[in-house]
Amino acid sequence: MNSIEKARFISIWIFIVPFVAVNACLILVTQFHGVFESEADRLYNTIPYIDGGASISRTARPYPSWLIFKPAMFLTSFLLIKYWLFNRDIIRHFENDHKNIKKIVFFGIASAIALTIHSIFLGIKFDNDLYKLFRRVVMLSFIVFEIVAQAYLVATFFSFKEKLKIYIHPIILNLKISLVSLLILVAIISIPIISLPGDDFFGFNLKFLKHALEWDYFLGVITFYLLTFLMWKKKVNS
Repeated sequence: MNSIEKARFISIWIFIVPFVAVNACLILVTQFHGVFESEADRLYNTIPYIDGGASISRTARPYPSWLIFKPAMFLTSFLLIKYWLFNRDIIRHFENDHKNIKKIVFFGIASAIALTIHSIFLGIKFDNDLYKLFRRVVMLSFIVFEIVAQAYLVATFFSFKEKLKIYIHPIILNLKISLVSLLILVAIISIPIISLPGDDFFGFNLKFLKHALEWDYFLGVITFYLLTFLMWKKKVNS
């Protein structure tokens, strides 16, 4: 199936492009201080995946980091739209009228649109509570739409997994289901906390926890696409 080959090809780039872009921005602000005019834009001695020393937007916002981040996110958004449309075609090949097709396409494309909007407004500063709320809602929408789309997709593939046997490595499908389940669990626990304005939570400073969670959750979300690449077999004898 041509759609399978295209979905497999695109999925690895959906993993590589944002992973490289985000970590390139991190390396810039922590190692190449000379390219930043303001001392406030520089970071020292932090591995945010572990210590939560900075948010992703903090590393991607200043010039010239955004020259890497924004184009990469726009490209990722485009690839995401293509990915979900190819998966629609794959599902239709096996079950033309599957009940989840429209939901997968809606939430998948909605997540790509939310990512685009977030990228457009990154670095634009307005001292306005409504604007800050808008940015928070857009980022939260991206996470929710993305996880819902991923959940519907793996549930759909699992529903006709017998038909997919010659096309996939079943163990990787199971890993994707486990990953999505973990992402949903973490989201349910953490979203009420990270959505709060400020960093104080009953006397506890959640700033560094929020940042570390953001980096690790980002890695989990894009790992879904790495597993997609690994799930589909390169060649199928059918």
